[in-house]
Order: sequence, then structure tokens, then C-alpha cells
Amino acid sequence: MFDSVLLRTFLAIADTRSFTRAAQRLGISQPTVSQHVRRLEQAAKRQLVARDTREVRLTDNGDAMAGFARTILAAHAEAERYFSGSAMRGRLRFGAADDLAITTLPRILRHFRQQNPQVNLELTVDQSAPLHRRLQAGQLDLIFIKQNPGTTDGTVVATDELVWMGQEKTALDPDAPVPLIAYQGPSLSRQITIEALEQAGRTWRITCNTREVNGVLAAVRAGLGVAVFPRSLIPTDLIKVTNRFGLPELGHVDFTLLSNPSAAREPVEALTTAILARAVTRVP
Repeated sequence: MFDSVLLRTFLAIADTRSFTRAAQRLGISQPTVSQHVRRLEQAAKRQLVARDTREVRLTDNGDAMAGFARTILAAHAEAERYFSGSAMRGRLRFGAADDLAITTLPRILRHFRQQNPQVNLELTVDQSAPLHRRLQAGQLDLIFIKQNPGTTDGTVVATDELVWMGQEKTALDPDAPVPLIAYQGPSLSRQITIEALEQAGRTWRITCNTREVNGVLAAVRAGLGVAVFPRSLIPTDLIKVTNRFGLPELGHVDFTLLSNPSAAREPVEALTTAILARAVTRVP
């Protein structure tokens, strides 16, 4: 068994490449750092650190030990959280709009589960309107959805511009109806799209009706028409085509967290904090 104190000292050296800076980071003396390294090398029966007057570097065995050390210390921390009386417990029913689920949100949820292993996280992915109804019916505890700016007292994570999305080679006949790729109703983006076109006096036709964001993206990539999408979430192989075809402006949309007032507050607040602390952006 490797002493966690020795492993922390070793990782400080691995990160800083300096006995002096490692000592400063840990708040211990440099001789103590050297002693910890010797003890860890004795336990491993391998040389882990090589140093001369110019540099400190890890040996091949040291690189291997650094990987093991991070795994061991992470396991220690998870065990401490699990067996501590302060660990959160319970169930958290979380709903996310499907286009928000293609962002870095899954990484945030994975990190939340790792940090809170005793919280049973249940994820529902759907369109914003059905998720809102399920929250109001008490079937979900927290939802992350798209809404018109300023429509609720929820927590706004970000505000984004709605734009027309298409392929680089997309071509529209200005005298023909606009070919629309849209979510099935009720859908916020569908409603905004149709209202904007009708106010602008543009005719339109639905070329693809879908319930999922992957269906929207597949139809756009297939050249079936154009779709309305949050600008920051447009995949790299598609582009904004609003200005190219003189299509009407669509305004903005809020990415909003809404909670059920009867839900357990601690898990809801913890996940809300986790989402607010990390940028929710398109997956590269």
C-alpha cells in the first residue's frame, strides 16, 4: 500500500517539476519533500525522480507512478465522500432539452455523479414544452430548457441568438416557399419560426417533421431545407444562413434552469451550481 501523503507530495513534484515549488504548494519544508520521495521510491523499489543542477524530471517509472497516484487519491476522496455523514443522498429527476444535451452538459452530469455517488440521478431528454409540463406535474425535480427571454423566474444559464442554419451549399429560391426542418409541435423554435416568416410575408412548407435534434441535423445535412437553431450550438459542418437568403430575424432564447419547489433542495441546488460553474457549450 502506498501512503497517500507520499503520493500527494510526489504529484506536487510531477506538476511543478521542482522540489522547492512542491514544498511551497504543500506548505512543508523542502527536506520533507525529499524525504517523502525517498520513502515512496523505497516502497516502489524503483527510482521515480531524476534531478540534476538544471532540472527535475520523472523517470519512466515515475510517469507510471503519477498515473497510479492520481487514481489512488481520487479513489480515496470518493470513499471519504461516500462514507462521510455529509454526503448527499436521494434521487434527482433531471430533464434537459435535447439540443442542450448535445453540449458539454453530459460531461457536467458525469462530474456531478462522480462527486455525488449517493445521489440517484435520473435523466430525461425531450423537447422543452413537454419537460416543462412534467415539472409542473411534479414528475421532475429540475429541468434545463429553452424559453423566451424573461418568461419565468428560473435561473438563466445563458442567452443565445436564434438563427437560420443550413449547409454551405444550401440554395433557396426567393420566390418559392421556405423549406423548413422543424420539431413537431408544440415547440418553441417551431412557433418562433412560423410567426417570423408570416410576419415577414414569406411562404413556407415543412420538409421534415422530427422530435429529436439529431433528426433536425440529419435533415439539414441531407439538404432538405433550413432549420432554426441556437447560434452557439451550430455544428462545425453547418453554418448560419440568415443573411444569405434575407430570412427574418428571430430574436433570442434563454437557456433556463427551473426547479420543482417540492423537490429535495440540496441535490437540486448542487446540480444547479455545477451547471452554472461550467460553461455549457457545443461539443467540439
